[in-house]
Amino acid sequence: MALPLPPGNPGLPILGETLDLLFDPDFARKRYEKYGPIFRTALLGRPAVFLIGAEAAEFVLSTGMEHFTWREGWPQTFKLLLGRSLFVQEGEEHRRNRKLMMPAFHGPALASYIATMEAITRRYLAKWQTLGEFTWYTEFKQLTFEIASQIFLGSNPGAETDRLSRLFTTLTNGLFGLRLLPALSARQKILHHLTAVIQERQQNPTNDALSLLIQARDEAGDRLSLEEIRDQALLLLFAGHETTTAMLTWICLELARHPDVLQQARSEQQHLGNQEITLEQLGKMPYLEQVFSEIERLHPPVAGGFRGVVKPFEFQGYQVPAGWLAQYSILLTHRDPAIYAKPHHFDPERFNPDRPDAKRQPFSLIGFGGGPRICLGLAFAKLELKIILALLLRHYTWELLPSQNLEPVLIPTRRPKDGLRVRFSPDYTTL
Repeated sequence: MALPLPPGNPGLPILGETLDLLFDPDFARKRYEKYGPIFRTALLGRPAVFLIGAEAAEFVLSTGMEHFTWREGWPQTFKLLLGRSLFVQEGEEHRRNRKLMMPAFHGPALASYIATMEAITRRYLAKWQTLGEFTWYTEFKQLTFEIASQIFLGSNPGAETDRLSRLFTTLTNGLFGLRLLPALSARQKILHHLTAVIQERQQNPTNDALSLLIQARDEAGDRLSLEEIRDQALLLLFAGHETTTAMLTWICLELARHPDVLQQARSEQQHLGNQEITLEQLGKMPYLEQVFSEIERLHPPVAGGFRGVVKPFEFQGYQVPAGWLAQYSILLTHRDPAIYAKPHHFDPERFNPDRPDAKRQPFSLIGFGGGPRICLGLAFAKLELKIILALLLRHYTWELLPSQNLEPVLIPTRRPKDGLRVRFSPDYTTL
């Protein structure tokens, strides 16, 4: 006998449960508690299935990849706004372009970015000290975009970089169908800027990541076209600052909420002293690594990933037909009590390698994805996070301002609703 379809509710005609997904932060949790780790719904008239847990994540991201497509899973707005970038490419095209982009994110290239990241961060730290009180999410967004634009494009700080940052904010706000027309206009302006920068770099290569991408050749000796470089550069700028901004905001929020964790992280940095920041030194921050892992677990910037089902499959006694939409839940997988004790509690010690429960099943921590398509910029993101946090912890202190809403909003990335308003000052005990 044929297996049954997953349990669930298709919702309203045409809309399905789309509005619930967009505006109810507990959409997936409520249905998970009612139906279990696999349930069906409908989104914009398309039947959909949600898959939750490490076993489900491993199937979608690794062992069952042949059943899924990236390009037909994410909303049409992602394809319109991010173009034919690595994000929605598949098969041989994806493997070829990922390989061409890899040198900009590993080895010598990473080491060459440290000085730029540190210099820009120190400038923002001085700015924040002068401001005293500010909304950190907004400031982190400006900081991480300036780092991304200087490293990837060779852009200098100033009015043009500020304009690009605002355009990317507009573009990002359109990814889930809201404010789409302004987002498309912003995309065209970004592409116009990128075209001019690429053409200039083709004539006068520099040491930025864009020049590496322009000069890269595949196994047949071919290079990326201008249109391909432009789409990949747009993705680099988007991915290079959006999720990092969210993680930095959550880290600083949780450190303020947990003085014991803040003190331990600060002590690790003070033990290192004011040594020059190098790759070797950044490798000597095990407690900060634990903090990062716990933030990735508790506050993943993206709550889940979409896929289109191109080949029917069976999972936990149910069948899922081809043509459906699939989403694996990052957030609920990270909060599975079968994997993590007290899953709603912030506890970096759960990632201490000396703890007996530190070694968990594969695909239980998937904030950066997993399997063959794990985030290309993972090492870049961790490098940037470490540099910014190391400088913050060594020399500064902060406290949360009262009367603000710090509950998470999910779109476009998961972040505190009011953006984290803080009072910021030097830590005079370390000066």
